[in-house]
Amino acid sequence: MRSFRLPGPPDVSDLSALDLAAAVRSGDLGPTEVLASTLEAVHDLGPRLGAFVPAAQDAAEALAVAQARAAEDALVAARRDGSVDDLPPFLGVPLPIKDLSMVAGVPLAAGSAAMAGFVAPVDDGVVSLLREAGTLMVGKTATPELGLPPYTEPDTGPPARTPWDLDRSAGGSSGGAAAAVSARIVPAAHGSDGGGSLRIPASACGLVGLKPSRGRVSPGRTPSTGPGSRPTAS
Repeated sequence: MRSFRLPGPPDVSDLSALDLAAAVRSGDLGPTEVLASTLEAVHDLGPRLGAFVPAAQDAAEALAVAQARAAEDALVAARRDGSVDDLPPFLGVPLPIKDLSMVAGVPLAAGSAAMAGFVAPVDDGVVSLLREAGTLMVGKTATPELGLPPYTEPDTGPPARTPWDLDRSAGGSSGGAAAAVSARIVPAAHGSDGGGSLRIPASACGLVGLKPSRGRVSPGRTPSTGPGSRPTAS
């Protein structure tokens, strides 16, 4: 016997970042629809995996809602004047930011209780690039204290676990990002890697972790500094 699926919009969790971007451009999915599905997964799976920073979630979701609405407006305008091909390449694609990088208006703890209450005043350079690409910032992903250990057990939340075995670590320091992608909460996630901080979690979670050559990704006007500060993506 063969299973079959009735015609309808694609399942957000089944799509890669490129496929999701294409579905949004074509109108098969809308940015607010994508966001609602993603946030449902964030709330359902995120706590079990220790993937996201609880203290940052409300601010992150408020930002993502505003971004999704702006994306909807941009799509309407582009379809009206025939400029869809000029839209940002990842418009409407959810992509969380590792909690070592600043997102303006969103708390940043860097996995440390000492940072409690700090709210980022500006975007880090790589965050600005991801905003310009049209992504939806659906959360801050967990990292160990200051990004130093090769496992993700922050002072600010539960440890990050690989979805393949919740008794095992997701690695670090981009463990929350890897767990979120591996669990198909999001199709891709921002991370950083100074000495394996992206590659170790990718290995622990069955993913490909990409660390561009140094200088390949511009740090922008407000770069992160310190351990694990080179911007990459998983």
